[in-house]
Amino acid sequence: MLGILPRNTGFFDLMDQSADCVVRTAEAYRDLMRHYARREEIVGRIRELEHAADEIMHRTLEKLDKTFITPFDREDIQTLTTQMDDVIDEVDAASKRMTLYRIEEPTPWLVKQSDVLLEASQSVSDAVRHLRSLKNVEALYQLLIQIRRLESLGDDHNHAAVAELYNSTNDPFRAMKLKEIYDRTEKAIDRCDDIANTIQAIVLKNT
Repeated sequence: MLGILPRNTGFFDLMDQSADCVVRTAEAYRDLMRHYARREEIVGRIRELEHAADEIMHRTLEKLDKTFITPFDREDIQTLTTQMDDVIDEVDAASKRMTLYRIEEPTPWLVKQSDVLLEASQSVSDAVRHLRSLKNVEALYQLLIQIRRLESLGDDHNHAAVAELYNSTNDPFRAMKLKEIYDRTEKAIDRCDDIANTIQAIVLKNT
């Protein structure tokens, strides 16, 4: 079906832009954890990327509303775009809480999770770009497998981080603040897994 429909590259361009925002946001979050002295600057960068992603999502939804024939189901395009925006929203929420809650420095677990998130985001971006042709489905599936592996790793990290936090801290308020940041970070990784599921559904419908 995909091969006989008119090519509307505008949607692919917009999805690529969304995926690029996901990667750049994950890079900024990793920078936040590794260069925390520059936190005000980096949190501001993440905020700008969140605004840019919202604009891309709105442009995509407007295009969906005006386009009769789309490269694949319009519901899938909307879902995929929204899920990429969700990744960025979770990172934005986590990064803001680092400063609002006056966290003195990132924990080693946050550094680890920022690395996992960046790797998952890069795989998401590569997978989204594969949707333009769907000629190399095997390579695409390998990316989806990688995203799921990273989601499982992020989940394991989060459980270990929370357990360590509760078992080692004498400050319940600090524990509550860090747990929320841990959970937001893990949710961002989870959203990458949601994207993988949506992409797999698109592949199954169009190959």
